[in-house]
Amino acid sequence: MYDVLIIGAGASGCAIARELSRYELSVCVVDRESDVCEGTSKANSAIVHAGFDCVPGTLKAKLNVRGSEMMPELSKQLDFAFLNNGALVLCFDEAQIGGLEELAERGRKNGVKGVKVISGDEARAMEPALTDEVAAALYAPTSGIVCPFELTIALAENAFENGAEFRLGCNVTDIRKTDSGFTVLTDKGELEAKAVVNAAGVYADKLHAMVSTQPLKITPRRGEYMLLDKDAGGLVEHTIFQQPTKMGKGILVSPTVHGNLLLGPTAEDIDDKENTATTRGGLSEVRAKAGLSVKGIPFGKAITGFTGLRAVGDTHDFIIGECPDAKGFVDVAGIESPGLTSAPAIGEYVRDIVVGILSPAEKSSFKSERKGITHMAALSVEEKNEMIKKDPAYGTIVCRCEGITEGEIREAIYRPLGATTLDGVKRRTRAGMGRCQAGFCSPKTMALIAEKLGIGIGEVKKNGVYGSEVSVDA
Repeated sequence: MYDVLIIGAGASGCAIARELSRYELSVCVVDRESDVCEGTSKANSAIVHAGFDCVPGTLKAKLNVRGSEMMPELSKQLDFAFLNNGALVLCFDEAQIGGLEELAERGRKNGVKGVKVISGDEARAMEPALTDEVAAALYAPTSGIVCPFELTIALAENAFENGAEFRLGCNVTDIRKTDSGFTVLTDKGELEAKAVVNAAGVYADKLHAMVSTQPLKITPRRGEYMLLDKDAGGLVEHTIFQQPTKMGKGILVSPTVHGNLLLGPTAEDIDDKENTATTRGGLSEVRAKAGLSVKGIPFGKAITGFTGLRAVGDTHDFIIGECPDAKGFVDVAGIESPGLTSAPAIGEYVRDIVVGILSPAEKSSFKSERKGITHMAALSVEEKNEMIKKDPAYGTIVCRCEGITEGEIREAIYRPLGATTLDGVKRRTRAGMGRCQAGFCSPKTMALIAEKLGIGIGEVKKNGVYGSEVSVDA
């Protein structure tokens, strides 16, 4: 029997696992997908929100600001990409400037530092590509951008190194309350746990209903994005938002930590928890609305589009806590924006709940740091030569668009919780994320995965779970 079973290996689930791995607890993370970061955590705006949009006094506000404060130091400890680039929220109508002032005051109440309203001319001085229609802007200097894949994978690897177990490709089908805790039924057999943490994203309501009669509803909110090539990445330096509505923060224009330009998302509430298709109408909306904020966006440099699903709860706040009618079952639900920003703080918050339930001792051996995968493109010539001396595979380019080497791909495959699919390698190394979108590098990457798993190259998956005949733990 495990002490704690966490269902969901997204940013929140992995942050919770890392925090609980500080204690003398047996922790297991279960996810139906073949890898961590396969749900909402892989398809979002990659923003570290400052915290001015959340209603003061809400859990969202508290955890947003705390998560934002944690991110710079955490990025150093766990070696993932983070940039404090600041944000501008644009107003296009002088009659609506009062709304920006309200946002600024909300931010101050939440403890956001340096937030202020500036004129359209001041905003254009900071970002010359802003349109002439911008009448004013809210400036939030503490906002940032992050790589959501690197963040989630780093949290997971550090939790794993500190003793947390991960059962991936393991789908939960039912949960039963027992005298000693819970029996969790999966397609890979039964698991026992004293406490269960429900961090299952858009499916959190389904799992909640297995043990509780308390109402909980999660609505998937589909958001479509466009990603532009690195040639377009320098068009803006700050994250450019539009004045928010009840459906979110509007279409943003933002650089990414890797130098691309990101546009989106749309916002459409749907019933289908699996519908991540992009649509012609959705991408047309992204183009039209992004053009209201920024002039001269080179849409012809788009290299891909993608869709994410946000898990929207009916309380309009994060739903985090122990179920009153299922003691030991902790919901972590409705983690929509600013969920990615809040994830490290959610880890702390849920840790405290679980520690209150189980009263474990702290470990003396907890390792707070983790070293990420080598990025050859970021090294100096001397550092590259040294790496190639140690292992010639770091001198063989596999992904021409991103400059990713065989050595980096091997690192991604053979490290703890290593990649077993093309998408897993892509999220860890960026091999396949460039302008050719894996057209050149896939065969070699597939060969390296096949070598590790002991399967034929034709059996390698882009994503998804392998059958029982393939051992991904070998």
